[in-house]
Amino acid sequence: MSDVAILAFGAVSALGEGAAAVHAGDVGEVARVVIAQDAELVRAGLRRPFAARAPIGAPEDRATELLTRALAGCAVGLDAVRPGWRGERVGLILGTSSGGMRAAERAFAAIARGEAVLDGEAATYFGPMARASRGLGFPVDPALLVLGACASSALAIGLGIRCLERGACDLVLAGGFDDVTVFVAAGFEVLRATTATPPPRPFRLGRDGMALGEGAAVLALAAPAVGSRGLRPRLTGFGAASDAVHLTAPDRQGSGLARAAAAALQEAGHPVVDLVSAHATATPFNDAAEMRAIARALQGQADLPVVHPFKAQIGHTLGAAGALELLACVDAIEYGVLPAAAGEGPIDPDAPARLLEHTLAASPRVALKLSSAFGGANAALVVSSAPGVARPVRPVFLQAIAHVAREPERGDLAAALGMHPDRLARADLLVRLALAAVAELRAVCPLQGAGVVAGTAFATLETNALFAAGLRTRGSRMAEPRRFPYTSPNAVAGECSIAFGLTGPGFSVGGGPHAALEALIAASLLVGAGDAERMVVVAVDEGGSVVHALGGRAVVSGAVALLLSSSPEGARARVGPWSVRRGQGSSGAGAPGHLALLPALDPCVPKDLVCASPPDALAAVRLDPV
Repeated sequence: MSDVAILAFGAVSALGEGAAAVHAGDVGEVARVVIAQDAELVRAGLRRPFAARAPIGAPEDRATELLTRALAGCAVGLDAVRPGWRGERVGLILGTSSGGMRAAERAFAAIARGEAVLDGEAATYFGPMARASRGLGFPVDPALLVLGACASSALAIGLGIRCLERGACDLVLAGGFDDVTVFVAAGFEVLRATTATPPPRPFRLGRDGMALGEGAAVLALAAPAVGSRGLRPRLTGFGAASDAVHLTAPDRQGSGLARAAAAALQEAGHPVVDLVSAHATATPFNDAAEMRAIARALQGQADLPVVHPFKAQIGHTLGAAGALELLACVDAIEYGVLPAAAGEGPIDPDAPARLLEHTLAASPRVALKLSSAFGGANAALVVSSAPGVARPVRPVFLQAIAHVAREPERGDLAAALGMHPDRLARADLLVRLALAAVAELRAVCPLQGAGVVAGTAFATLETNALFAAGLRTRGSRMAEPRRFPYTSPNAVAGECSIAFGLTGPGFSVGGGPHAALEALIAASLLVGAGDAERMVVVAVDEGGSVVHALGGRAVVSGAVALLLSSSPEGARARVGPWSVRRGQGSSGAGAPGHLALLPALDPCVPKDLVCASPPDALAAVRLDPV
């Protein structure tokens, strides 16, 4: 059982800022919906131009503004309950689905015109995190950016819990952010995931999808024994698992989500759940699969809990969704309510959620937050008014390593994977390189059932530029449905989980050129905490013209795959102390991207794996003798 306190938070959504952004509702009232027709999406010509914008004015960089406001709000809250926190060891773990996509769209157009991009950092996935964290005024360590699509902030909070249990820091600022862009809205529309008749109607007959929203949330997490003044409900369980079934469609039985929920509930001591904050995208297959997962995870519970589909009110805030929706659970527990559900119509018998028409006065004590994402990623968090117990940490060992310097012949790779060549052709180079490296790893050790963390220095910017070019030339209504899923950095982890049966925790990371070491650190946290017995780490890069134009001139294409395990038997090394620090300055030490893992090929230990991400990040992992 975990026991982590939420000391303070900052939040922004279309409902407002601070506590208003995550208000679960007032007794007797219906759910407040803030989804509306969006002027930017109308101008882009989308058929379903509905979204929920946060009231932050019209800054050029909306993602950074959202995150900066959430961080500032969290800092104000911390100043009230924990003065002097800036002098402690503070970590920063954030999640995002699209990062600096708004700036990236402008940068892609400039590159296509042959113009120089003066601010390449703004166009990256890690740009908003780098800029907002500088505003803190002090270094943070660890500093991780989770690129787990719509489950990103739930995963980031889970990793924050694991960092505290490990003693890696005294305080973690964890959460996520995303704004609404034409790029993302066009992609979801072409996949037929967005509603034509808002508001969304999750779990009801006739539902036709979700609407996008934007927002940010940052939670200050710490051990409850320190700074006990003003404690909110505790985080007592975390679980993560992969479907390993399909890149964009859910496992129809909800098996991966059920395993994630069961792991979180087991860690929390199998409490009776009063409230479920559902992922609730209001798409036909997702809602039905989610209810099957809930029924399986709570099969020993006499009564089904109330389900809260918060996305139907504030839109799908992507990388911020898990954090904002978790905070709505905290609000419900603190103020003693069971929240109403937005949407009208009869409940779908294939998705029999218990929905309330009006918010009720009650005494909920335990809530379960569920998140799912492209790539088949699933995460679950348990929040409780009762304290939990921290878990012990175990050692982590490096078992095997493989390196692929170039893409193999597609026919050879397809044969090695048992995959049709046409499917490989649809994937991007990042995915093919990652699959090749993990195939090499599988040749020397079994992988079935392990988890996977993928690290990419500049993520999917090359693929994103191609998708954006299509939007510019053909219009937003003619987006490419086969390319859009591969604009998600989580596609790398997802395709690896599908190809190799990696059903453990699965997601991508990428806070800069040091992303390979981020992936190694994240995977070691999960193995060390018992979330997985084995984790595959795959670091992969595509060093094309777009990446080079945006500041990644030293990045080359290739991939490295590692296997981490809780067992010392046959191990090459033990994963020793690690650090990933942002805000201290960087001289550029160490090779960028996947190349940072190459020294691990040398069997001689001890050694340090080091990579800097100019101007202000540095990551290092120690490998020690077994």
